[in-house]
Amino acid sequence: MAFKSQVTPNIGTSGSPSTVSATVTSGTTHTVIGLSLANTTSANITVSAKLAKSGGSSSFLIKDATILPGGALAIVGGDQKLVLETGDTVTAYASASNSADVVMSYLA
Repeated sequence: MAFKSQVTPNIGTSGSPSTVSATVTSGTTHTVIGLSLANTTSANITVSAKLAKSGGSSSFLIKDATILPGGALAIVGGDQKLVLETGDTVTAYASASNSADVVMSYLA
């Protein structure tokens, strides 16, 4: 396994969420060890992130969390990990377009 990172700048809004996870190839898994969202504006924003399983079900990792101007929110890290299996994706969106950047660190 190797450490990797994925950067997704300027994520979209709920109408067009941004995919922030790397493609998990068949027969493998990714272990997400860090997932942070940063406010890049001078106003408060809210952010959400969802895990979509390959079978079609999805669940929020965080929903409508407020991030202050210049602040960041780590939703995966420390003792918490997230396992992505083949076909799983993580998406994120903010209350205003182009207002947040996402960094995901993982083992692949």
